Amino acid sequence: MKMKKQLRQRGGRAILYGTTRTRSDLFESLPDEIVIVILCKLTSTASSPADFVAVLLTCKRLKKLGMHPLVLSNAGSGVVSVTAKNWSDEAHRFLKLCVNAGNKEAYYTLGMIRFYCLQNRGSGASLMAKAAINSHAPALYSLALIQFNGSGGKKTDKDLRAAVALCARAAYLGHVDALRELGHCLQDGYGVRKDVEEGRRLLVQANACELASVLRAFNITQSQRPDLIESNGSPCRYGSGLPEKKLHPANRFLIEWFGLKGCGVPGPGLRLCSDGWCGRPETRRNEFRRCSGCGMVNYCSRGCQAHDWRVHHKIECAPMEEWNHAIDGVDEEQQVTDDRTVEIDEIESDEPLDSSL
Repeated sequence: MKMKKQLRQRGGRAILYGTTRTRSDLFESLPDEIVIVILCKLTSTASSPADFVAVLLTCKRLKKLGMHPLVLSNAGSGVVSVTAKNWSDEAHRFLKLCVNAGNKEAYYTLGMIRFYCLQNRGSGASLMAKAAINSHAPALYSLALIQFNGSGGKKTDKDLRAAVALCARAAYLGHVDALRELGHCLQDGYGVRKDVEEGRRLLVQANACELASVLRAFNITQSQRPDLIESNGSPCRYGSGLPEKKLHPANRFLIEWFGLKGCGVPGPGLRLCSDGWCGRPETRRNEFRRCSGCGMVNYCSRGCQAHDWRVHHKIECAPMEEWNHAIDGVDEEQQVTDDRTVEIDEIESDEPLDSSL
């Protein structure tokens, strides 16, 4: 009578009556260095924090190696894109781990959150400065806006020359809004020696870069969103269906944060930038420039004003007579510029409405 062989599994070893052999595990045999390189690639291309968390929950080894400083330093904007509704001590701690690892996206994202949301101005500006040192274009542009507007301080704290220098660096790295802001500064002689011809050239270049991004989006839309294409093959309406620019996770956090705080109001007497893709709030009353046509909207920068004008404000702008009461006391020097915004005197208070946490 022939006896059947029985197989039992114990602790990764296949035990056969009469013989014993070890089952091979290719993953466990991989060196840590190779696994870290793979994780670096995954974190740099992940589209959301959930993708990264799913990898960490696979096994203990991946959880341990996934928190390696080299992996965290290479994490892309998708991994650090925490949402306002999910903001917690754990999310804050994770961003600080990425910051300690030297991640420039974490520098910028946490810096924006601390500066505008948590009102920790010094720490937020310091983190954005570290990102700017690493040639992070959005961080350079954000610091330029802080200097242009004197955010977090008094109106007299504006440093136009520093703002122009930061804008120039961001424009050199390809930031379209910084390029447009620099063009207006040169055209108006604002913080820099006036050069109308060079300013106009930069404005044309900014428009060309923006048009190129729209055309790239149009090529994708033709295959993915045929409902946005007219019968003649052209997009339905510029700005109506095609994304002009990508919303950075930091800006998305600001929009959600102040939306959750109630009616999008950052504080008493303060307003948000009217561009729906920005989310920056005023840090003191009348910090932002208002539209010279209607006075009902205000912008932190010319980039936001230009984008919002194309998308929807062009058809909403009302006559000047509706807001005459809002510009009492405006000096003659504060003339309306060709960017259709005007600066309002800060009559009520010049003190920053913030507190360090």
